[in-house]
Amino acid sequence: MGSRLTEEQSDFVAAIRDFAKHECGTREQRDALTGGGREAHHPGLYARLAELGWLGVCLPEEYGGAGGGLADACLFLEEISYGMVPAGGFVTTVIAAKAYERFGTERQRQEVLTGAVRGDVLSIAMSEPGAGSDVGALRCRARRAPDGGWLVDGQKTWISNAHCARSILLVARTGEDKHAGLTMFHLPAGTPGVEIRGIETMGGREVNDVFLTGVRLPDDAVVGEVDGGWRQLMAGLNYERLFLAANMLGLARRAFDDAVTYVREREQFGRPVGSFQALRHRIADLATEIECARLLVREVALDCDAQPDRLFPREASMAKLKATETAKRAALEGMQMMGGYGYTTEFDMERHLRAAVVSTVYGGTSEIQRDVIGKSYGL
Repeated sequence: MGSRLTEEQSDFVAAIRDFAKHECGTREQRDALTGGGREAHHPGLYARLAELGWLGVCLPEEYGGAGGGLADACLFLEEISYGMVPAGGFVTTVIAAKAYERFGTERQRQEVLTGAVRGDVLSIAMSEPGAGSDVGALRCRARRAPDGGWLVDGQKTWISNAHCARSILLVARTGEDKHAGLTMFHLPAGTPGVEIRGIETMGGREVNDVFLTGVRLPDDAVVGEVDGGWRQLMAGLNYERLFLAANMLGLARRAFDDAVTYVREREQFGRPVGSFQALRHRIADLATEIECARLLVREVALDCDAQPDRLFPREASMAKLKATETAKRAALEGMQMMGGYGYTTEFDMERHLRAAVVSTVYGGTSEIQRDVIGKSYGL
C-alpha cells in the first residue's frame, strides 16, 4: 500500500483527523475526557464514533458494519491513536469481535457484532497470574455442570477493558491437554460469580483482575468448539498483532511530531535546538524507523486482506515488534530531546511514554515476537 491510499481511504483518514482535532485537539479537551490522563476510554465519545459508523469499519455489513478489511481497521486505529482519541476499548473489541465473526454461532454474532458496531466494548480474558506468554499453562477451569451447562472457577489478570465491557471472551481449560484442552466462552457483563478489580498502573485504569467463582454458563456460551480454543486463538493472531501494531504506529507518529514541534521552537545558544546535528540526526533516524513501521504494518494488512484464511505468523509478529519498539523509542527519544519539559505533565510526551512502554509487553512480548520470527526460519 505504501502511502497510496484509495480515494475512499483518504477521505476516511481526513474525517478521523478532523474529528480528533475538533474533539481532542487541545490538552484541556483531552484532560477533561480522560480524567487528566487516567482513563483511556470515554464512553460518550465512543458513542459518537459509533454514530459515525466507524466502529464497524472491518465488521460484516449484515451485522451493521462497513464491510472493510484489516487495512481499513489499521488506518482507523493509527489515526485515533495519533489524534489521542480516548477510544481505548476499540482494540480489544475488534479483536474479540473477529473471533465471534469467525467462530461464533449466529445468535452470538447477532448479539456481539451488532453490539460492537453500536458502541459496546468487548474484552478478552486469557492471561492469568501463572500464564502470560505461556497461554497453554492457564488453569482457570470450566467443568460440565451435573444439571447442564458449565461451572467456571479461576482468576484472570491484566484483562484490558473488563471494567467497561458488555461481555468478555473468556478462555478456560476444559481438558487436560496443554493446548487441545482450551475453550472459548461468551461471558456477559454482570454474570453472577464474576468480580472485577482494577489494577493501578502507570498508564492509569486500563487493566483488571477478573475473579470467577462458581460462574454458571449455559451450553450455548461456548464460542466455536469445545477444546478448540487454542486453534481458534492462533487463527486470530493476525488480527491481534496487526491492530496493536497500528495503534502504536499512530502513537509513534504523534510522539515524533510533538518532538519535532518542540525542537523547532525551543532555542538555546541563540538558535533552535533542532538545528544542532545531534538532534537532527535523532530526528532523521526516528523518521526513517517510523516510515519503515508504517510500510510494514500496511503491507501485512493488505496481505491478510488478500488471503483472509492464511496465517501470517512471521509477518504479523514483525509488524507488532517493529511498531511497538519504534513507539517506545520515539517516546523515549522525544523526552530526551525535550529535556526536563518532556518529563513534566505540562506536555504530552510523558503520557506518550507511559502508553508506549507497555506495548512491548502486552499482546505477546517483543521477546515472544522475536521467537516466533526466528522459529519461522526453522531455528
